[in-house]
Amino acid sequence: MKIVCLEELNKCKDLCFEYNSLLPSKESDRQNLINELIGKVGKNFNITQPFYCDFGFNIEIGDNFYTNHNCTILDGAKVTIGNNVFIAPNCCISTANHPLDFEQRNAGIEYAVPITICDNVWLGAGVIVLGGVTIGKNSVIGAGSVVTKDIPEGVIAVGNPCKVLRKITEADKYDPNKYTSLNFTKPN
Repeated sequence: MKIVCLEELNKCKDLCFEYNSLLPSKESDRQNLINELIGKVGKNFNITQPFYCDFGFNIEIGDNFYTNHNCTILDGAKVTIGNNVFIAPNCCISTANHPLDFEQRNAGIEYAVPITICDNVWLGAGVIVLGGVTIGKNSVIGAGSVVTKDIPEGVIAVGNPCKVLRKITEADKYDPNKYTSLNFTKPN
Protein backbone atom coordinates (compact mmCIF):
# COMPACT_ATOMS: atom_id res chain seq x y z
CA MET A 1 0.00 0.00 0.00
CA LYS A 2 1.31 3.42 -0.95
CA ILE A 3 1.07 6.07 1.74
CA VAL A 4 0.04 9.42 0.28
CA CYS A 5 2.10 12.30 1.53
CA LEU A 6 -0.07 15.33 2.21
CA GLU A 7 2.99 17.51 1.69
CA GLU A 8 3.26 16.31 -1.95
CA LEU A 9 -0.47 16.80 -2.46
CA ASN A 10 -0.38 20.33 -1.02
CA LYS A 11 2.70 21.27 -3.08
CA CYS A 12 0.86 20.22 -6.22
CA LYS A 13 -2.26 22.17 -5.24
CA ASP A 14 -0.12 25.25 -4.59
CA LEU A 15 1.56 24.93 -8.02
CA CYS A 16 -1.84 24.50 -9.72
CA PHE A 17 -3.14 27.59 -7.92
CA GLU A 18 -0.06 29.57 -8.98
CA TYR A 19 -0.35 28.35 -12.58
CA ASN A 20 -4.05 29.17 -12.78
CA SER A 21 -3.37 32.66 -11.40
CA LEU A 22 -0.90 33.58 -14.16
CA LEU A 23 -1.95 35.80 -17.03
CA PRO A 24 -2.39 33.73 -20.21
CA SER A 25 0.09 36.06 -21.97
CA LYS A 26 2.87 34.98 -19.55
CA GLU A 27 3.74 31.97 -21.73
CA SER A 28 7.28 31.52 -20.44
CA ASP A 29 6.18 31.57 -16.78
CA ARG A 30 3.34 29.15 -17.56
CA GLN A 31 5.69 26.72 -19.32
CA ASN A 32 8.21 26.86 -16.46
CA LEU A 33 5.51 26.09 -13.89
CA ILE A 34 4.15 23.17 -15.93
CA ASN A 35 7.68 21.77 -16.25
CA GLU A 36 7.94 21.94 -12.45
CA LEU A 37 4.46 20.50 -11.91
CA ILE A 38 4.26 17.64 -14.44
CA GLY A 39 6.51 14.56 -14.30
CA LYS A 40 7.37 14.65 -18.02
CA VAL A 41 6.21 17.07 -20.70
CA GLY A 42 7.17 16.88 -24.37
CA LYS A 43 7.83 19.71 -26.80
CA ASN A 44 5.19 22.17 -27.96
CA PHE A 45 2.47 21.92 -25.33
CA ASN A 46 -0.36 24.23 -24.35
CA ILE A 47 -2.34 23.70 -21.16
CA THR A 48 -5.11 26.29 -21.02
CA GLN A 49 -6.02 27.51 -17.55
CA PRO A 50 -7.54 26.45 -15.29
CA PHE A 51 -5.78 23.10 -14.93
CA TYR A 52 -5.87 20.79 -11.91
CA CYS A 53 -4.04 17.63 -10.84
CA ASP A 54 -3.37 15.75 -7.60
CA PHE A 55 0.38 15.10 -7.69
CA GLY A 56 1.68 15.99 -11.15
CA PHE A 57 4.70 13.69 -10.98
CA ASN A 58 2.59 10.71 -12.14
CA ILE A 59 1.72 12.47 -15.42
CA GLU A 60 3.72 11.94 -18.64
CA ILE A 61 2.73 14.02 -21.67
CA GLY A 62 4.11 13.63 -25.21
CA ASP A 63 4.85 16.24 -27.86
CA ASN A 64 2.26 18.61 -29.38
CA PHE A 65 -0.21 18.36 -26.50
CA TYR A 66 -3.16 20.69 -26.10
CA THR A 67 -5.84 20.84 -23.44
CA ASN A 68 -8.56 23.43 -23.31
CA HIS A 69 -10.04 25.05 -20.18
CA ASN A 70 -10.76 23.12 -16.99
CA CYS A 71 -8.84 19.88 -17.47
CA THR A 72 -8.55 17.79 -14.30
CA ILE A 73 -6.11 14.88 -14.00
CA LEU A 74 -6.38 12.89 -10.76
CA ASP A 75 -3.01 11.17 -10.96
CA GLY A 76 -2.80 8.88 -7.94
CA ALA A 77 -1.45 6.35 -10.48
CA LYS A 78 0.47 6.91 -13.70
CA VAL A 79 -1.26 8.82 -16.51
CA THR A 80 0.50 8.44 -19.86
CA ILE A 81 -0.57 10.77 -22.67
CA GLY A 82 0.96 10.28 -26.12
CA ASN A 83 1.95 12.70 -28.87
CA ASN A 84 -0.54 14.96 -30.68
CA VAL A 85 -3.32 14.57 -28.11
CA PHE A 86 -6.09 17.18 -27.99
CA ILE A 87 -8.39 17.54 -25.00
CA ALA A 88 -11.49 19.74 -25.25
CA PRO A 89 -12.88 21.81 -22.33
CA ASN A 90 -14.11 20.33 -19.05
CA CYS A 91 -12.49 16.89 -19.28
CA CYS A 92 -11.53 14.71 -16.32
CA ILE A 93 -8.93 11.93 -16.36
CA SER A 94 -9.25 10.08 -13.05
CA THR A 95 -7.10 7.20 -11.85
CA ALA A 96 -8.77 7.47 -8.42
CA ASN A 97 -11.26 4.93 -7.14
CA HIS A 98 -12.89 3.81 -3.90
CA PRO A 99 -13.98 0.35 -2.69
CA LEU A 100 -17.59 -0.65 -3.34
CA ASP A 101 -17.80 -2.00 0.21
CA PHE A 102 -19.10 0.85 2.38
CA GLU A 103 -17.06 -0.12 5.46
CA GLN A 104 -13.80 0.04 3.51
CA ARG A 105 -14.90 3.26 1.80
CA ASN A 106 -15.87 4.82 5.15
CA ALA A 107 -12.47 3.78 6.52
CA GLY A 108 -10.87 6.09 3.94
CA ILE A 109 -9.49 3.44 1.62
CA GLU A 110 -8.79 4.75 -1.86
CA TYR A 111 -6.82 3.24 -4.71
CA ALA A 112 -5.66 4.32 -8.15
CA VAL A 113 -5.35 2.53 -11.50
CA PRO A 114 -3.20 3.81 -14.43
CA ILE A 115 -4.58 5.38 -17.61
CA THR A 116 -2.98 5.45 -21.08
CA ILE A 117 -4.08 7.79 -23.85
CA CYS A 118 -2.16 6.90 -27.02
CA ASP A 119 -0.94 9.13 -29.88
CA ASN A 120 -3.31 11.29 -31.94
CA VAL A 121 -6.31 10.95 -29.63
CA TRP A 122 -8.95 13.67 -29.34
CA LEU A 123 -11.19 13.83 -26.28
CA GLY A 124 -14.35 15.86 -26.95
CA ALA A 125 -15.81 18.34 -24.46
CA GLY A 126 -16.80 16.97 -21.07
CA VAL A 127 -15.23 13.52 -21.49
CA ILE A 128 -14.46 11.51 -18.35
CA VAL A 129 -11.77 8.80 -18.53
CA LEU A 130 -11.69 6.35 -15.62
CA GLY A 131 -8.80 4.31 -14.20
CA GLY A 132 -7.56 1.17 -15.93
CA VAL A 133 -8.44 2.46 -19.41
CA THR A 134 -6.29 2.59 -22.54
CA ILE A 135 -7.50 4.68 -25.47
CA GLY A 136 -5.91 3.44 -28.70
CA LYS A 137 -4.04 5.69 -31.11
CA ASN A 138 -5.89 7.82 -33.66
CA SER A 139 -9.24 7.52 -31.84
CA VAL A 140 -11.83 10.21 -31.07
CA ILE A 141 -13.99 10.16 -27.95
CA GLY A 142 -17.27 12.05 -28.42
CA ALA A 143 -18.35 14.90 -26.17
CA GLY A 144 -19.88 13.91 -22.84
CA SER A 145 -18.65 10.31 -22.98
CA VAL A 146 -17.61 8.32 -19.91
CA VAL A 147 -14.78 5.92 -20.83
CA THR A 148 -14.90 2.90 -18.50
CA LYS A 149 -13.24 0.28 -20.74
CA ASP A 150 -10.42 0.18 -23.30
CA ILE A 151 -11.08 1.80 -26.69
CA PRO A 152 -9.31 0.33 -29.76
CA GLU A 153 -7.29 2.42 -32.19
CA GLY A 154 -8.74 4.37 -35.09
CA VAL A 155 -12.36 4.61 -33.96
CA ILE A 156 -15.00 7.10 -32.90
CA ALA A 157 -16.42 6.09 -29.52
CA VAL A 158 -19.30 7.82 -27.71
CA GLY A 159 -21.73 7.52 -24.84
CA ASN A 160 -22.10 6.65 -21.18
CA PRO A 161 -20.66 4.10 -20.96
CA CYS A 162 -18.49 4.88 -23.98
CA LYS A 163 -18.81 2.38 -26.85
CA VAL A 164 -17.30 2.20 -30.32
CA LEU A 165 -19.57 3.88 -32.86
CA ARG A 166 -17.48 3.15 -35.96
CA LYS A 167 -14.02 3.20 -37.53
CA ILE A 168 -12.58 6.51 -38.71
CA THR A 169 -12.36 6.52 -42.53
CA GLU A 170 -11.16 8.73 -45.39
CA ALA A 171 -14.68 10.20 -45.53
CA ASP A 172 -13.97 11.82 -42.13
CA LYS A 173 -11.26 14.12 -43.51
CA TYR A 174 -11.88 17.85 -43.11
CA ASP A 175 -13.45 19.48 -46.18
CA PRO A 176 -12.44 23.18 -46.35
CA ASN A 177 -15.38 23.85 -48.69
CA LYS A 178 -17.87 22.75 -46.02
CA TYR A 179 -16.60 24.53 -42.92
CA THR A 180 -14.98 27.78 -41.87
CA SER A 181 -11.31 27.28 -41.03
CA LEU A 182 -9.88 28.92 -37.91
CA ASN A 183 -6.12 29.35 -38.13
CA PHE A 184 -4.53 30.92 -35.06
CA THR A 185 -1.17 32.63 -35.39
CA LYS A 186 0.97 34.43 -32.88
CA PRO A 187 1.34 38.18 -33.44
CA ASN A 188 4.78 39.36 -34.61
